[in-house]
Amino acid sequence: MRNTWKVAKWEIKRNLKNKTFVIGLFLTPALFLVFFLIGSLIGDSDGEDTSTTVFVNDEINAMTSIQETANLYELDWDIETTTLSEDEAKEELEDMEDTAYIYLNEQVLENGVVSVYTSEEIDSYFNQQVQLLGEPLQGMRIAQLGLSEEEMAILSQGVVFENQSEIEESTIEGQSGTDSANLERIVPGLFAGIILFAIVITGMMIFQSASQEKKDKIAEIILSSVTPGELMQGKIFGYFVLGMIQVVVLLLFAIPIALWQLDLPILEYLFVPETLLLVFIAILGYLLFAAIFVGIGATMADMSTSGNFQGMVMMLPFISFIIAGPVIGDPSGMIAKVSSYIPFTAPGVLIMRLTTLEDWPWIELIIAIAVLIISIWIFMKLAGKIFKVGILMYGKNATPGEIWKWIRS
Repeated sequence: MRNTWKVAKWEIKRNLKNKTFVIGLFLTPALFLVFFLIGSLIGDSDGEDTSTTVFVNDEINAMTSIQETANLYELDWDIETTTLSEDEAKEELEDMEDTAYIYLNEQVLENGVVSVYTSEEIDSYFNQQVQLLGEPLQGMRIAQLGLSEEEMAILSQGVVFENQSEIEESTIEGQSGTDSANLERIVPGLFAGIILFAIVITGMMIFQSASQEKKDKIAEIILSSVTPGELMQGKIFGYFVLGMIQVVVLLLFAIPIALWQLDLPILEYLFVPETLLLVFIAILGYLLFAAIFVGIGATMADMSTSGNFQGMVMMLPFISFIIAGPVIGDPSGMIAKVSSYIPFTAPGVLIMRLTTLEDWPWIELIIAIAVLIISIWIFMKLAGKIFKVGILMYGKNATPGEIWKWIRS
């Protein structure tokens, strides 16, 4: 184990001293940041604030008070009078944007309810802003009433604006709660997905590392000090640390930007127990693919001469992305369940399923993780046999038949 850590430290130091690796380490998140800022600036320039046109059918002579209130609170409204009826206004609003219609009649002074209609596209703050008109309308109600107990009861009800263009309030609140619950699941899942993707991509560098050592004919020198098993395990652990370094650097860029641009408690959603399990699954996925990569990497004489077999192996981590649509669309469906038990697809599929499911299927989850752990142990053993022979083979790529012989030996 001591030699394993020596190999791991050597791989870490060797890559951290490599200018290409260090530049890529910071350049990738920096490029994401630049493109994000460019997109944000373009979005801001395209989506400059426009005034909301508010048509008011005023039958109670409240226009002056409404205009004064809008000016007082600096509402970005273009207020115009209209004689359109409610039905006519609804038809007109279908073809408009950033437009609202307010109907003020005698019933407003009696029951304190104002009908408001809006176009499909409207300022998200309009529903809050329109409530400010309740103050002058309430004053008009007081002016026309005496102060009997019955009238005081009426006054206590206040003025309520009902947006007739939207669904019932209870449904809206339910949807808002659902969105919040979805974010609580998405943030840990996205974090685990970033870890899995980053460390697997870094782990693919094991291919190049093993084949490069063969090409430079330094594998024999290294193996004079450590066993093939220790060399293989050291590479796996070393590139895992390098992958985590990349994740940390990426998050140092991503989290501040997310906190700056999104009005969401991202850190609160992130630091939950579910995140630990999802990250554990991501790490298991890395160990599985790293074992395969290091074994197959030892069978190649050169990265540029890799055969179809080696190329197919390199695509294994991305199979889960191919079936992402059916898995996310139906996380409890047959495709999602079956692929949870297939080692090559299990890490990605489990993360996607647990991110989208409200109630986790713990029995399926335990079985899938057990299958994944057993698969890692098996592939570590097989990779050890392949690596032991392949690392010392020069001049050609190993064929599937030769690899099968090494496994059986």
